[in-house]
Amino acid sequence: MQRYEMTGLISRHWTPILTSRLLESRPLIQIVLGPRQVGKTTSLAQVASTWSDTRIVSKSADDAQVDGRLWIEHAWDEARRIYQQDPQNGVLLLFDEIQKIEQWSETIKKKWDEDIRKKALIKVVLTGSSALSIQKGLSESLAGRFEVIAATHLSYAEFRDLSDADLDQYIFFGGYPGALRFMSDERRWRQYVSQSIVESVLSRDLLMMTRVDKPALLRRLFVLAAEYSGQILSYQKMTGQLQDAGNTTTLAHYLDLLDQAFLIAGLKKFEGGRPRLRSSSPKLQTHNNALMSALSRRSFAEARSEPDIWGRYVESAVGAHLINQARVEGFELSYWRDGNFEVDFVITFGKKVLGMEVKSGRRGKVSGLNAFSIRFPKAKTMLVDGDNLEKFFMTSSILKLLN
Repeated sequence: MQRYEMTGLISRHWTPILTSRLLESRPLIQIVLGPRQVGKTTSLAQVASTWSDTRIVSKSADDAQVDGRLWIEHAWDEARRIYQQDPQNGVLLLFDEIQKIEQWSETIKKKWDEDIRKKALIKVVLTGSSALSIQKGLSESLAGRFEVIAATHLSYAEFRDLSDADLDQYIFFGGYPGALRFMSDERRWRQYVSQSIVESVLSRDLLMMTRVDKPALLRRLFVLAAEYSGQILSYQKMTGQLQDAGNTTTLAHYLDLLDQAFLIAGLKKFEGGRPRLRSSSPKLQTHNNALMSALSRRSFAEARSEPDIWGRYVESAVGAHLINQARVEGFELSYWRDGNFEVDFVITFGKKVLGMEVKSGRRGKVSGLNAFSIRFPKAKTMLVDGDNLEKFFMTSSILKLLN
C-alpha cells in the first residue's frame, strides 16, 4: 500500500526563501508566483505559523465580497490597526491569488507607499497563479517595490517525500501535490487534473483575465499541445489539425498565453548565442507531465509497456523538470535541429551552453550531440538515459551541470 501524505506536511523549496526575506528589517513586497495547485497557499500557512497569530492578517481573493480595491484597503487598514497596538514587531499581511482583484497593483502601491512614508513595518506577501496578470500589474505600478519567488511543481525529490511511488510513476503522474492521493484510481486522478486544474486555468486565469477572441481554439490548441509534448510541431501543421485555426500569429499568441498560465510552452530553436525570438516550428512542452497523461487515454501500465510511447513520456518529463528549474535559476531553454540532426534541449546561461539528449532506455546513438558539438565547439553536452535518469531528476541545480 502506498502512502500519500497531506500536502501541508511538506515544505516547498520557496518556503525558507520567503521566510528569510521576511526576516529582513525592511523587506520588499514578496510575490509567490506559480501554477495552480502547487502549494502556494500551504506555503503561506507554513510561513504564518512561525509568527504570532495576533500579528497576521491573511486574506484570499476567493473570499472577496466587496469591490476589490476596497477589499484590499480594508485588509490593509486592519493590519495597520494591529501595527499601531505594537509597532515594535510589525505585521505580516498575506494576500492569496491577488490577480483575481481588478486594479490590485495600483491599490497596493498606494498603501505600500503610504506605509513607507510613515515607516510602518507591515510586511506584505502576495500569491498569484497567472503570470500574465501579475506581470502586467508589476510593470505598471510596482516597479522597484517587489521581489518574485518562483513557485513550481513538485520535484522528484519532493514527490518521493510525499509517497512511496517510483520514478516511472513520477514521469507519468507528474507533480501536482493535490493529485497524488488519486494515483491508485486513474479515473479520479484524470478528473481532478482536468477539472480542478486545467478547467480552472482555462476558464478563470485566461478567458476571464485576457481577451481571447477564439476560446474554443485556445482549448483545442491546449489539447493538441499536451498530446504532442516533447515534439517539434510547425504552426502550419497545427493549423492543419485545428478547426478554425486562423493564422499562425494567432496560434503563436495563444501558445504564449498557455505558457503564461503555466500549462504549455513552445520552446524556440537555438541558433547560437541565444534562442530565436520567433520560430516556425516550436517544440511543445508541458509544464507538468500530468497534463500530457491526463488527456491521454492510455493508462500508466499501457504507457509503460510501449517503449516508443514511454520514450515520449520520459522526454516530456525531462523538459518539464527543466522548465520548472529555468524559472528558479534563470537559464533559457530551447532545442536545436539542423537537417536530420537534433538535440532535445539546449540550456543557455550567459555564455555557457549545454546541449542535452534524452534516451528512455540504455545508451544509444548520439549523432545529434556529436553534430551539436561540431557546430558549437565551446558548448558542453550531456546524455540523459536509463543509466543516469533518476540522478538527473534528483539534481537540484541545472546550472551546476554547465560548470
